[in-house]
Amino acid sequence: MIVAVHQPQYLPWLGYFDKIRIADVFCYLDNVQYKKNEWQNRNRIKTAQNWQWLTVPVHYRFPQKINEVEINNSVNWKKKHLQALITNYSKAPYFKDYITPLEDLFTKDWELLSEFNIGLLERLREFLNLHDKPAIPASSMVLRDDPTERLIDICKTVGADTYLAGQDGRTYMDLERFRANGITVITQEFKHPVYPQLYDEFQSHMSIVDLLFNCGPESIKIIEAANPS
Repeated sequence: MIVAVHQPQYLPWLGYFDKIRIADVFCYLDNVQYKKNEWQNRNRIKTAQNWQWLTVPVHYRFPQKINEVEINNSVNWKKKHLQALITNYSKAPYFKDYITPLEDLFTKDWELLSEFNIGLLERLREFLNLHDKPAIPASSMVLRDDPTERLIDICKTVGADTYLAGQDGRTYMDLERFRANGITVITQEFKHPVYPQLYDEFQSHMSIVDLLFNCGPESIKIIEAANPS
């Protein structure tokens, strides 16, 4: 059994969902330190002027964990983000198929960033037909603090014998400790597909919504075709 682990990000890129596709079990790493100005509260969408950030405003105090970070709802960010999606994707072939269920999530009241992100991620997994795989928050487990030991504990908790690391994962993991615990480490080697987009030349590393709005039900097949197992 393969487990993949990642922080709950906001409208992540394609590689995030490739990890979920490969794994048998996915773990939302929501109980590690929040990283300011990274991908937990922002991502990019394609526009006629190239691309733009969509950023969820937060109240953050170092060293809060991701599942402790509150959304700053004094800012009308949800309306702004929805309008950005409408402005930039309303002419995409599959926009109408996905915007209403996304809009439903944006109209709800969210206090914690991690809960909002996981809510979005669960909806996105449904869109990509990846929702049949278990996805478990790390905060529901008893884990050690050391990065390698934490991952080993996650593997043991879910019964996995293989850990799917990100492309840079080996730089911080003690692989010998994985071997000593009977866990094989494999590395994701993600190749970004080229697919039809609106506007001019192709722009990679956009949010998954860019692929969904443009390619619809074929989205997961496009990811898989570029990254055959």
